Amino acid sequence: MGDIPNKILVVDDEAKIVEVVKSYLENGGYHVVEAYNGKEALEKFEQAKPALVILDLMLPDISGEEICKTLRKRSRVPIIMLTAKVEEEDILRGLNIGADDYVTKPFSPRQLVARVKAVLRRSEDALIPLSSLLSFNDGELVIDTLKYEVRRHEKPVNLTPNEYRLLLTLARYPDKTFTRDELIRIGLGEDFDGYDRTIDTYIKNIRQKIEPDTKNPKYVLTVHGIGYRFGGDEKGD
Repeated sequence: MGDIPNKILVVDDEAKIVEVVKSYLENGGYHVVEAYNGKEALEKFEQAKPALVILDLMLPDISGEEICKTLRKRSRVPIIMLTAKVEEEDILRGLNIGADDYVTKPFSPRQLVARVKAVLRRSEDALIPLSSLLSFNDGELVIDTLKYEVRRHEKPVNLTPNEYRLLLTLARYPDKTFTRDELIRIGLGEDFDGYDRTIDTYIKNIRQKIEPDTKNPKYVLTVHGIGYRFGGDEKGD
C-alpha cells in the first residue's frame, strides 16, 4: 500500500478542513499528504501511493466523483468520501463508483479518524480461508487470498476492498445464504456504518466485474426475501 503504511491523502479545497483533519490524523499516528484540487490529488496519489484517500466530492476543477472513478481504475486503495449531500441516493451513488465509506459534512474529526481506522482494518485484515487459492468453474474465477486478488479468465479483477471482502465471505461458504445484516457483520465488520441497501450496491458492482451475464448471474445469487449466496462450483486449488 505504499512506502508508509499509515500514509493518508486528504483532498479538500477548504484549507481549514484539511488543517483540522491533518491535525487529528497526525495525532492518531498517520502521515498526511494534502491536496486542494482534483489535478493535485491525482499527482499526489501517484507520488505518495497512500494507504487511504479522504476525498471531498465538491472540488473546483475535477469533481470528486470523477477523481474517485479515476483512482478506482488504477487501484484498490480505500476511499472515504467527504460529502455535504445527505440524501441516501447520493451516498449510494458514491459507493457505486467505488468509494468504501462516507462522512457527511459537518463532521466530527474524531469520527473521521475512527472511520479511517475501521476502513484500513477492513482492507488489511481480509478473511483468510483454509485454502489460500479458491478456484471456481474450472478456473474461470479464482480468489487468491495471499495476493488479495481476484482473477477471471486469468485476468485480474479490480475489486474495491469492501467488494473483495464481501465476495470472499460468500465464496468461503457457498452453501450458506447470507442476509444483508450478516454480510455487513461478517464481511465488513461491526463498525461498518451503512444502509442495508449498501450491500445491494456492492453486489451490483461485484456482478458487473465477475459475471459473464449480469442479468443471469452464476456466482453471486439472489435469494429472494433473504439475501445472497455464492453459486460457483469449486474445483479445489
